[in-house]
Amino acid sequence: MKSYRKELVFNVTSRRAYLDITEEVESALRESGIREGLLLCNAMHITASVYINDHESGLLRDYDDWLERLAPHEPLSQYRHNRTGEDNGDAHLKRQVMGREVVVAVTDGKLDFGPWERIYYGEFDGMRRKRVLIKIIGE
Repeated sequence: MKSYRKELVFNVTSRRAYLDITEEVESALRESGIREGLLLCNAMHITASVYINDHESGLLRDYDDWLERLAPHEPLSQYRHNRTGEDNGDAHLKRQVMGREVVVAVTDGKLDFGPWERIYYGEFDGMRRKRVLIKIIGE
């Protein structure tokens, strides 16, 4: 069995963003040479998420609106976490809802996706360097 590891680096210029990272993940899979196995892709920050869903701009806006209603950024005083001097209490909650990682089967050298599935990086406390880990195991 082989394993392959790669980090993607992002510097999102806004507080929140939703980036389709499917092509970068597929590129890492090709680089790995693994044809059958599993691919793990996870955010390496507690205020970001990796998830799978549809590639549709209306859905991305719906996610952002929904998450902001669930855990609005302001007022900052509503989060005990922000009493530490941070201003990202909402980002931690948004990440918890959207999840930390995805695991995708690899079959014949390709991500074993259903129709319309894409891998997204969700950023909830941007404006600085962030990383995503890709780990692939298989043959």
